[in-house]
Amino acid sequence: MAHVPQLIVDLSLILTIAGIITLIFKKLKQPVVLGYILAGLLVGPNISLFPTISDIKTIEIWAEIGVIFLLFNLGLEFSFKKLVKVGSTAAITGLFEVTMMLVVGFTTGQLLGWTKIDSLFLGGIIAISSTTIIFRAFDELGLKTQQFTRMVFGVLIIEDLTAVLLMVLLSTLSISQQFAGMELIQSILKLFFFLTFWFLGGIFIFPTLLRRYRNLMNDESVLITSIALCFGMVLLVTQAGFSAALGAFIMGSILAETTHAEKIEHLLKSVKDLFGAIFFISVGMLINPNLLMEYALPTAILVFVVIFGKILFVTIGAMISGQPLKTSMQAGMSLSQIGEFSFIIATLGLSLNVTSDFLYPIAVGVSVITTFTTPYLMRAAEPCYEWLNVNMPDRWKAYLNRYSSGTEKIIQSTHWNLVMRSYAQNVVINTVVVIGITLICSRQLAPQIYKRILPTNMTDAALAAITFMLTAPFLWALVFKRNNRKAYSALWLNRRFSRGPLILLELSRVFIAIILMGFLLSSFFATPTALLVAGVVMTLAIIIFYKRLQNFYVKIEERFMQNLNARELEGSGKSKRLLLPWDAHFAFLEVSADSHFIGKSLQELKIREKFGINVVLIERGSKTIRLPKPTEVLYPCDRIEVIGTDAQLEEFKGHIEINTIDHMFLNTDDLIVLEKIEILADSPLKGKSIRNSKIREMIHCMIVGLERNGERILNPDSNMIIEQQDLLWIAGDKNLIRAFFNPKPKAAHHPDIEETSSSAL
Repeated sequence: MAHVPQLIVDLSLILTIAGIITLIFKKLKQPVVLGYILAGLLVGPNISLFPTISDIKTIEIWAEIGVIFLLFNLGLEFSFKKLVKVGSTAAITGLFEVTMMLVVGFTTGQLLGWTKIDSLFLGGIIAISSTTIIFRAFDELGLKTQQFTRMVFGVLIIEDLTAVLLMVLLSTLSISQQFAGMELIQSILKLFFFLTFWFLGGIFIFPTLLRRYRNLMNDESVLITSIALCFGMVLLVTQAGFSAALGAFIMGSILAETTHAEKIEHLLKSVKDLFGAIFFISVGMLINPNLLMEYALPTAILVFVVIFGKILFVTIGAMISGQPLKTSMQAGMSLSQIGEFSFIIATLGLSLNVTSDFLYPIAVGVSVITTFTTPYLMRAAEPCYEWLNVNMPDRWKAYLNRYSSGTEKIIQSTHWNLVMRSYAQNVVINTVVVIGITLICSRQLAPQIYKRILPTNMTDAALAAITFMLTAPFLWALVFKRNNRKAYSALWLNRRFSRGPLILLELSRVFIAIILMGFLLSSFFATPTALLVAGVVMTLAIIIFYKRLQNFYVKIEERFMQNLNARELEGSGKSKRLLLPWDAHFAFLEVSADSHFIGKSLQELKIREKFGINVVLIERGSKTIRLPKPTEVLYPCDRIEVIGTDAQLEEFKGHIEINTIDHMFLNTDDLIVLEKIEILADSPLKGKSIRNSKIREMIHCMIVGLERNGERILNPDSNMIIEQQDLLWIAGDKNLIRAFFNPKPKAAHHPDIEETSSSAL
């Protein structure tokens, strides 16, 4: 009998236990994450009731891969452009809440007598809410169409980004054992520099490559390429001294701006689910029940701190940002838990050997308890608001209403705001790029060349010249490029006292460029004479080739903006929308396969007349239909964007999104299925158009997709001719499709049409 590696035995054990427990948790309508943690506890070394895994180290490596995939997927959902779009409300609320929870967590740890490092990690653990748990709770409670959920999602984006930054800062503080000083400032500046440089470089390079080879990219190559880019960035980031999770997050956020983002996220889901499950199982394996019982009191205290602290600080932060009391309380009671990022931060402390053994099981215990309380707190938000609204003094309510109304006013940007914003953007971006290129050439390229060629003055001069050629367009932009010319001219012509500060701004740009040129030259030359000569040559080169540098920089900028806006340009992104001044708001709904709206046009459904709802967008695969016509028909799995009030959306949602999971095995005859049919050489359908095939008339089904030579066509034209080796995707009644393509032996059938696969929608 062949020897089975221990890793396979261990994986078989943990995945079997996880599968059984997660089925139970889904039946109980509890988060699957808790099932994974319980499975890890049962097969871990601290419980002898079940067989125990033996190769814990290898499982921990797989768990680290799980963290990478979780952060990579988070980056795909994140996108730095989303951060810009969440608005000031989510930014103010999220930053206020995270800051206050960090302070409260650190203070609580100190009051409990813990070390400063334990207290600091505790602050990070309780500061971040669980995106997974909140999304699931919103879906199960039917709250995702509520207006306050938009703000919650925005706060979660801020929290996720803050968590990534916290991981880096906590790692630095743990190694240095210092809580203040130049080292911390240097670490923050280093992190900011690398984040900016990697993002700028990634947006310029990777979307271009993916777009250029798009015709060669099938599902397999997209998946492999995206994972390769993820691990490549992980390697690069770890060599720079940061965590692997940060690298995965950065690459995910870069690929989130490409036209392949949705496909990558879809293809990666099963891989992420597998490794993510192993990560959460490894979390459970590290729980020591005896230690958890010993620290039951601190766990209970921290549960109280998390629930009431987050409710209080999110509510206050939202009100400071100008949200009404009801929305603020709903958001606060939705974010009152900790989850996956808390596990990651706690695991980070263990891997660095800087936190005490009791902190990890306490973090898991707090997460489990607050996860169970989350749905009940969400349901209690509105009753709590009603009680508070009745018992609150009238003058308090009047003040809150005045404050909320006042913050809704649009603040007009002054000319100075516009000029300073463009100045900061120009200086920061071009400075980061020049320093990044210089460091790559001097610290990466130069050592490789010196291994093959003896370092001489000529070699140094050649390397300096190459570096200057690469940085020259950005040095030109730093000195000469001026954005917002209209605002600049208005300040120069209309305000006499503005000319002095404007001149100082221009001189400061020249001064920064001189410093950058000195940094570049000092990386290759040591003597003052060489520095002076090279500096003069560089200055003359910029002046002589002014026009060419300008044209080259414009091309670089256009390519970057094209890549950054690729999803919007190709219709797969969402346009920026303003919130309506009424209770109505935007919401996304997915058309269920069992909805009675399927196959009917918007005109037939009379959605606006019956529900007061306006359908403004339909997403159908990679196709986006903006402001659909009344004749547009709804299909299964369409994702529609609608406008309505909470009450209207709740009523409409019952007709669009019908949950069939609980009845899937009982009512299989009623399911809409999708069958994949291959057309062979002697098929009678070959050479006929889709309309003339009469499939719709014969079996009351529709051809919703066609695959030909690796290309997928969604909703093909009815005049399209069916060819040999085409793969037809047919949607309709399961029994009719199976009867037609799998007839009884005595019935007439087409032997040349082969059914290759099927799946229920």
